[in-house]
Amino acid sequence: MTRKQWMQSALFLALFLFLLARLTYILRTNGDVKDRFNGFYAEPKHSIDAVMIGSSPVFPYYSTPQMYGETGLVCYPLSTNTQRPAAQLYLAKEALSRQSPELLIFEVRMYTGDEHDMTNNMAFTRGVTDNLRYSANRAAAIRTLLDESRVEGGISDPDKEAYSYYFDIFKYHANWRSLRLFGQWETAFYNVPDAQKGFDITDDVAPIVLEDWSEDMAETPIPAVQDECLTELMDWLNERGQQALFIVSPYLLTKEQMEMFNYIGTRVRSEGFGFVNMNREYGAIGLDGASDFKDYGSHTNASGAQKVTAWFERYLAENYDLPDRRGDARYGSWQTAYEQWTAEQAAAMETIRGHIEDGSYAKKPEEAE
Repeated sequence: MTRKQWMQSALFLALFLFLLARLTYILRTNGDVKDRFNGFYAEPKHSIDAVMIGSSPVFPYYSTPQMYGETGLVCYPLSTNTQRPAAQLYLAKEALSRQSPELLIFEVRMYTGDEHDMTNNMAFTRGVTDNLRYSANRAAAIRTLLDESRVEGGISDPDKEAYSYYFDIFKYHANWRSLRLFGQWETAFYNVPDAQKGFDITDDVAPIVLEDWSEDMAETPIPAVQDECLTELMDWLNERGQQALFIVSPYLLTKEQMEMFNYIGTRVRSEGFGFVNMNREYGAIGLDGASDFKDYGSHTNASGAQKVTAWFERYLAENYDLPDRRGDARYGSWQTAYEQWTAEQAAAMETIRGHIEDGSYAKKPEEAE
């Protein structure tokens, strides 16, 4: 083969891979998680001051537009459903590949989870890998998340073929209907701004009675594989000299879970990082089990989110020196997001009050099946 032919072949291959990536991004299943990650990639480089990484407690609990409007903090969530702890290191690396956040915030609820249970549904893994842009970091995340030696009993879900993660078009090739949706064509470069900066507002109500374990100081070790993930993450943070905060969002938890969080807190603080368990702060937050949750204790609705966000803003202001970006013309989209959130929050609160008045509560999980 001549030099010219080699160059033509290389050019063809590069063009093929470029178009394959664009098509894959379009065909990936649309939804809140895809919108959130597109929004992250759309933010200007080195413009975000804090990144929140974690599972589903992140995007409905912490209103990033509210944070900006009330304190000027620019914070963006990289959050997926039932996010396996092993993914947090790679999401942190992804965050730092584009941004220079002064603070990384890790929500640690899933560190109490059983790894085999989480891998029984590989959709939880795909929530991370299939929403990252193609990169060496994404490939490393896939290798780790598909490493069966890390999971006692191996990965039981049949959706574990490595090739369909590295080239996820094999998973989504049947999603040709996406080509009929203009909004999905916009995702060809995976950088579509998210109007609410990753926040998900909800107006369902599901009343609960919050159990107070705040006096329980006993410790119970977390599962060994999650302990290893925590060690690996903290070692990496310390090597980089990266400031980090580990948090537990308030929810209806058990005594054993509280004691696992006590264990995590001791470990995290011993490595020099901040830790706050908001399940010790129900009163300070002002949480009301009758009005502030959307699904019987697992996640907050708009009412609870506003309270948790307001408390967390104060906590950050008291413990970290983060900039106030209000008034900076470069952050006009954040001001727009805050104004939109203000209107949507008012409408959601009216709906929530209506649900409480007429008793039209969310279905319980067993009723929704």
